[in-house]
Amino acid sequence: MSDTVVHELAAIRARLEKPADGLRWSAPESWHVTLQFLGAATAEQYECVLAQLRAADAKPAQVQLEGLGFFERSGVFFAGIHLTPELSLLQMKIVAGTSRCGFEAESRPYHPHITLARNKGRENGVRALKPRVGTAPEFSAFTAHEYLLYESFPNSTGSRYEVRARFPLTK
Repeated sequence: MSDTVVHELAAIRARLEKPADGLRWSAPESWHVTLQFLGAATAEQYECVLAQLRAADAKPAQVQLEGLGFFERSGVFFAGIHLTPELSLLQMKIVAGTSRCGFEAESRPYHPHITLARNKGRENGVRALKPRVGTAPEFSAFTAHEYLLYESFPNSTGSRYEVRARFPLTK
């Protein structure tokens, strides 16, 4: 993600975050666009995923954030991502490859986004946040030249992510 977009998202967070707002705000270093969530993997599945992702040739993808939104049922506040043909094709290639390793595709349509905050426990901070959000700024676009395989480590303050592998977009 470009530094410019990180600064734009950080400004939104700084404007909206309030002490005891009932939300767990994502740290900028954890902001990402999920192409597919895999969950727990065996060592064999991990090796399979690496091989499949290395073989998933795709070209760089233009990424344009568009608007701010909410997944109210799951208590998430996010920045939406415009689904370009390149991003859609990359996501489909990844899902096809990981399905060969025993992972199932999401049944819901792909909705790329960057999670900015989520409800803490049983609190519903998203409901209180919604009227304060206002109009989203015009976000800068950037080109993704790689995608990453992350491992997440959930904890009470939010997940910590570690990069396990990088895959260039060069086609």
